[in-house]
Amino acid sequence: MINSKKSKMRNSLSGFRGKKVGKFFINIFLIIFTIIQIFPLIWLVLFSLKSNSEIFGGNIIGLPAKFLWENYRQAFVGGKVGLYFINSFIVTGLTIVFSGILASMASYAIARMKWFFSKTVLMIFLAGMMIPIHAALLPLFIILKNLNILNSPLALIIPYTAFALPIAIFVLTTFLRTIPRELEEAALLDGCNVYQVFFKIILPILKPALATVSILTYIASWNELMFAVTFISKEQYRTLTVGIMSMVGQYSTNWGPIGAGLVIATLPTIVIYIMLSKQVQKSLISGSVKG
Repeated sequence: MINSKKSKMRNSLSGFRGKKVGKFFINIFLIIFTIIQIFPLIWLVLFSLKSNSEIFGGNIIGLPAKFLWENYRQAFVGGKVGLYFINSFIVTGLTIVFSGILASMASYAIARMKWFFSKTVLMIFLAGMMIPIHAALLPLFIILKNLNILNSPLALIIPYTAFALPIAIFVLTTFLRTIPRELEEAALLDGCNVYQVFFKIILPILKPALATVSILTYIASWNELMFAVTFISKEQYRTLTVGIMSMVGQYSTNWGPIGAGLVIATLPTIVIYIMLSKQVQKSLISGSVKG
């Protein structure tokens, strides 16, 4: 009996030590992985505070010899990053709002209402996920030119919203199918009409999925370059991606302010993800992106 107890204690101790060793190596791996993921952002911040001579003089990774905060002023004033930032904010914000409203309504009609062509309409929307933006570039340019809305924010908002709808409808319809129909039936019995059911019952429940859709739409619209450089030629309507690209000179380029512009363009993405990360996790747990 005593020997068996001793052997059990040894086994438990060895198992405990094995778990501690396993956790130690997992933590080391996670720390290394985190450093690898964060390093490009740290490098970009350091890059934005250097001069051309330091960047091309061998000090690419290290700390700047002198922190040139002047680069940020040059980016805002000389590079007009502030104007481009506002333009991108307006275009991306309106795209998120319009695509969210349209996609939520369309998804509710497809997933919750009974009508003959619901599956066909869903397939047509999902087919839009397979269309590359390069294939739609020339037809869209001709359409926007005929509508006289080139060189205006609408020239970007309309295509961005159209390309955001397929993935948004895919996410929202899948999420809506997980919601019990008893909620709507109870609301209808209480005297609510379809619009009241949607806005008062369904829309609040859709918040986690809408957060996921908003982040996907934001990333696609905020970082988009092809449409922005093709449909906008006036400087006052340029978005941040085109504006930063225009800071590259034909014969010489001051890379510090460009790095500062890239840091400014990256910060909203980090802030938005931190604000909506909990909603996105809820959405993933609820199965909103399950195929």
